Amino acid sequence: MWVGRAKVPGMKLAVEAEGLVKQYQGRSGTVDAVRGVDLSVEAGEVFGFLGPNGAGKSTTIKMLTTLMSITAGTARVADLDVTAEPQAVRRRIGVALQEAGLDARQTGRELLILQARLFGASKHDARARATELLELVDLVEAGDRRIKGYSGGMKRRLDLASALVHEPDVLFLDEPTTGLDPASRLTVWDEVRRINELGTTVFLTTQYLEEADQLCDRIAIIDDGLIVREGTPRRLKEDLRERHGLDAEPTLDDVFLDATGRTRERAAGEVQEVTV
Repeated sequence: MWVGRAKVPGMKLAVEAEGLVKQYQGRSGTVDAVRGVDLSVEAGEVFGFLGPNGAGKSTTIKMLTTLMSITAGTARVADLDVTAEPQAVRRRIGVALQEAGLDARQTGRELLILQARLFGASKHDARARATELLELVDLVEAGDRRIKGYSGGMKRRLDLASALVHEPDVLFLDEPTTGLDPASRLTVWDEVRRINELGTTVFLTTQYLEEADQLCDRIAIIDDGLIVREGTPRRLKEDLRERHGLDAEPTLDDVFLDATGRTRERAAGEVQEVTV
């Protein structure tokens, strides 16, 4: 039986969940979407959260980001209790969901200034922060153009910038490169690395296994509401090779298949997308 990593004394955690459970009441009775998730994400790392559709990945993210109530268990983000201090948690996290919530009529700069003002920045500071973020995500030249003229990759990068306006301790990214062409995907990867190098912890959900392998310090795989594997990509691949006596180096795809029994199909951009 696989056992998750134990907490190390003195280790600073950006995200911690113990026995996290989410139940729904459906027509046929109680639905267990998440059945007891334990997670420890160290401050400063890029943590990947993988799982097939319906495995409980999105539900877990929504609980950690205060978008959904917790049925049982505990969760702490940025050293704050998610249930007891949801407003404080929201001020310490950034969230970029799959569908960017951008107003096409605004310019990129206007959007970032508005976001900064909503978080209490003065007009001067909001303008300065917008300029910093446009530089960070390489959108300076497009900053004064209306968002409706942005490409999909540009919108995704602007959404990243928007989530960083208030300098969050933890950035949650929900499948940030889904639907992007290969070049745009690589650009977003570079932005994620740059954001992380500046000290922000990144909690990344993705269905692209190569993406997790390239970006993440550690990953966890969830299936049927439970964590079934956790570790560094390298260690998980080494463990699979040792357990099965493989001659060739396995891929993260092989790790995923071993953990969940799901299949995979070739997706656009020469990446593997997990499917049920």
